[in-house]
Amino acid sequence: MIGLLCLLAFTSLQAAEPAPRKAYLSLIIDDLGQNLPRDRRVLALPGPVTTAIMPDTPHAAEFAREAHRAGKIVILHMPMDPATGPFAWHPELPIEELEKRLNAAFKAVPYTSGINNHMGSRMTSQPQAMAWLMAELQRRHKFFVDSRTSAKTVAAAEAQKIGLASVSRDVFLDDERTEAAIGTQLQTAINLARKQGSAVVIGHPYPQTLAVLERELPRLKAQGIDWIDIKLMISVRSNKAMAGHGKDGVYR
Repeated sequence: MIGLLCLLAFTSLQAAEPAPRKAYLSLIIDDLGQNLPRDRRVLALPGPVTTAIMPDTPHAAEFAREAHRAGKIVILHMPMDPATGPFAWHPELPIEELEKRLNAAFKAVPYTSGINNHMGSRMTSQPQAMAWLMAELQRRHKFFVDSRTSAKTVAAAEAQKIGLASVSRDVFLDDERTEAAIGTQLQTAINLARKQGSAVVIGHPYPQTLAVLERELPRLKAQGIDWIDIKLMISVRSNKAMAGHGKDGVYR
């Protein structure tokens, strides 16, 4: 009788234990469109990588078509000050010129579902320009990913104000281009996903980055990490800021 009671109590405790918290990770690879053989390694990664393609690259349109055919999400990697070039946004430009450059950039990169900023530490701190951009993206039914290249960014906050589908980067993989450092950053992202439920990771098509990703991404599932595409990540986060980006879900 005592043994039966102990068994029932143990079973009850098991039933009361909460289910393990889901841990999601999304991966964006920036700076694509410059080198087709290299960039095709990104398409071969074993999961829903998001391809961020620069408009002022020689293979932008061709690679966007390849990525689309491969079932990958394509986003415009929009140059912003201090980036340079014919598409780059700068704080001193009028809205009319920003619109002209955005239109040209979207034309250069087909099949885009959204955009993220390339560089942009000066530009993403401009409330008027960012408010205009978010309204324009909403009109075009595209989402925004804040790469958070500056602590002064207001981009995600402006997106949140109007309910634009958006999300912010948590971890850069390859500020230091060694496999050891990149592996450490990937583990940082995994730990963060476990802690806060999700992590948005940005990397670049450097040989060291691709080597680490090719080796480690197939192991995510065994570590309890669900690799999801960026659209699903936006849904998971419901446009709310993570603790590192704001307070009580609101971007600061």
